Amino acid sequence: MAEKQLKPGIWKIDAAHSEIGFSVRHMMVSKVRGRFEKFDATLTVPEDPAQASATATIDATSINTGQPQRDEHIRSADFFQVETYPEFTFASTGVAQKGEDFVLTGDLTIKGITNPVELVLEFNGSTLDPYGLQRAGFHAVTEISRKEFGVDIEMPMDGGGVVVGDKIKIEIDAEFTLQEG
Repeated sequence: MAEKQLKPGIWKIDAAHSEIGFSVRHMMVSKVRGRFEKFDATLTVPEDPAQASATATIDATSINTGQPQRDEHIRSADFFQVETYPEFTFASTGVAQKGEDFVLTGDLTIKGITNPVELVLEFNGSTLDPYGLQRAGFHAVTEISRKEFGVDIEMPMDGGGVVVGDKIKIEIDAEFTLQEG
């Protein structure tokens, strides 16, 4: 049974049981979904959980939309420019309870441009696994403007609209293990 309290300590993400995904409007009529295959994150929880902090790094080269040609284009200077900016970073600046959920605020950096973001964070609980590791799970969502991070390619369509929308929905399912208590 999952506990609804997080033990103080240093928690590291278990990437094999976590996912960082996104979706973006395509051709004004559908959405393209993708994920990042390589990432790392640390959660530091003091005695007062309201003072918790999180940091994360995402390998921008690890984007996977299920279509290799599109992924190569996204890695190019038209979008992420991964040769110059190979990773995205996040550093929290605060956490506040909002009903049963939390809002995790922080600074997200993409292509060398840092902007504040708010992630609506659901704590799924913590438990001891069969191997003796303390685990905790979270679900988080946010929406960003790609243009605010310098991913400002314009690809207008003949009949109006754009090939790639500006708003990117980010959805994270993260499982952490307690490293130091």
